[in-house]
Amino acid sequence: MTPSWSPAPESGITIREVVANGQTFEVAEAGQGDHLILCLHGFPELNYSWRFQMPLLAGMGYRVWAPNQRGYGASYRPKGVASYTADKIVEDAAALFDASGARKLTLVAHDWGGAIAWLFAIWKKRPIERLIVMNLPHPACFAEALKHGPQRRRSWYMAFFQLPFLPERMMGARNARGVRESFRGMAIDKSRFPDQVLDVYAEAAQRPGALTAMINWYRAAARHRASMRIGDGKVDVPTLIVWGEQDKALGLETLDGTDRYVADLTIRRLPGVSHWVQQEAPEKVNAILMDWLPRADE
Repeated sequence: MTPSWSPAPESGITIREVVANGQTFEVAEAGQGDHLILCLHGFPELNYSWRFQMPLLAGMGYRVWAPNQRGYGASYRPKGVASYTADKIVEDAAALFDASGARKLTLVAHDWGGAIAWLFAIWKKRPIERLIVMNLPHPACFAEALKHGPQRRRSWYMAFFQLPFLPERMMGARNARGVRESFRGMAIDKSRFPDQVLDVYAEAAQRPGALTAMINWYRAAARHRASMRIGDGKVDVPTLIVWGEQDKALGLETLDGTDRYVADLTIRRLPGVSHWVQQEAPEKVNAILMDWLPRADE
C-alpha cells in the first residue's frame, strides 16, 4: 500500500492497513483504548481531513480511526455503481468497528461521511455512544429542503454527477483542478488550503479509477434510493451538529426540523466558516469537541 499522505511524527498519527468487510482499508490511527472514535470523511476528501482532530481526540483518551472510505486513497476500489450504495458503505463502517476490537463506538463525520453516520445511527448497525456530524443534515431534513428551489439550486452538481465520464474528466483535468477548486473555491479562509494541502487531495483523486469511484457514491444514491431508507428516522443517542454557516452546498434551512428526529440534540453554528468546517476552523471545532465530548474514561 502506498499511503495517501504522511502524517507528521509529532502528530501521533500513523497509517495502517485494516481488513474489514473482506476488503482492505487505508486507516489513519491515533491513540489507544477500547472506546473507538471512527471519523468518516466526505467528498472529495480523505482521512487527511481529520488531521487536526485526531491528536485532540487521542489526547482525550480515545482510540481514533479515520479510514479512507471505499473508493478513496489506497482503500479498496470495487467496480460498478452498485458497489457504492449507502447500505454497503454503512456495512464498511460497522465492519471497521468490529475489526478494531473496541467495546464502545462514537462516530464523527463530515459531508458524505455524515450521511453514512446518520444512517448508521438510524439503522442501529452497532450501539454507539454519541454521534457528531459536521455540515450534513439529517436525511429527512435534507429531503424536505430538496423540495424547494434554493437547496435544489445548490445541489445542481448532484445531477451533473449522474452523467457518464464527463464529471471525472472535468474534476481530473489540469492536475485535478476541479478537486482543488472544490476546496479553495468554496473556502472562506482560503489560507487554510495552500497548495501542499490541495496536492494531497489532487494526487489521491488521480489514482487509477479513484474519481469514478468517488463520484459513484452520488450515482448510487440516485439509482439505488432504497439503499438510503430511513424509516422513522429516529436517532436515540446524544448528537452534536457542527455547522459552518457559509456553506455554498447546503443551506441553513436544511437544519430545520432536526429536533423532530433527534431528542438529545446540540447544534453549534460557526459564522464565517465554509462547508469544510473541521479543516477551515480547526481551533473552533476542536474547542466545541472538547466542550461537548466527555473524556473516554468518564
